[in-house]
Amino acid sequence: MKKTIYSKFDKKLITELPIALFPGRIITIINENDADKAVDYLLSCDILGVDTETRPMFRKGEQHKVALLQVASRDTCFLFRLNDIGIPPSVIRLLEDCTVPKIGLSWHDDLLSLHRRVEFNPGYFVDLQDIVKEIGIKDLSLQKLYANIFHQKISKRQRLTNWEADVLSDKQKLYAATDAWACIKLYEEIKWLYKTKEYTLVVSSEPMDSDASHNEEVVEIHR
Repeated sequence: MKKTIYSKFDKKLITELPIALFPGRIITIINENDADKAVDYLLSCDILGVDTETRPMFRKGEQHKVALLQVASRDTCFLFRLNDIGIPPSVIRLLEDCTVPKIGLSWHDDLLSLHRRVEFNPGYFVDLQDIVKEIGIKDLSLQKLYANIFHQKISKRQRLTNWEADVLSDKQKLYAATDAWACIKLYEEIKWLYKTKEYTLVVSSEPMDSDASHNEEVVEIHR
């Protein structure tokens, strides 16, 4: 049976979806020695998901450097606390690696944030926003993409918490790991759908914004 996906997913439908959570190990990295070991492990994997977190800004003129780099394999996520360890040589090696695909979303913005900490030459990165159009989806947020393709919700409740806290909460860790891991899941599913054409794309007859009604006329396109 073909999967049904939408060119624009109605944000109102996300609320009732079951929550998606990273099911694997989460390891926090707070020193260079552990960073070296984590990078060695990550570069032995065949694919990685990546994301960053920065302390939110609530006052005009306030600025913060990226505080966390999360890098996930299919079953393990490492949280590099950049506000504690900076970006050591091993992490630069990871960022410059050209052998293992690293999947992110809006990753161009994350690279700019990382460059504000240290100069490096970006390696093998894939931005989901650059490939999702291959199957006709116009949404660009992680939450809407995941809801559209997997019919599950990625909670964003921890997004505006303090990522420079002395100790990250379990909820923060799980949020960060889920975002990175979800990038792998989305990438592999998008590529599979594109290759097999095992989907039906429902296209809105008119442009829809993120809060548009789901009652608009749609046209089904069978691939």
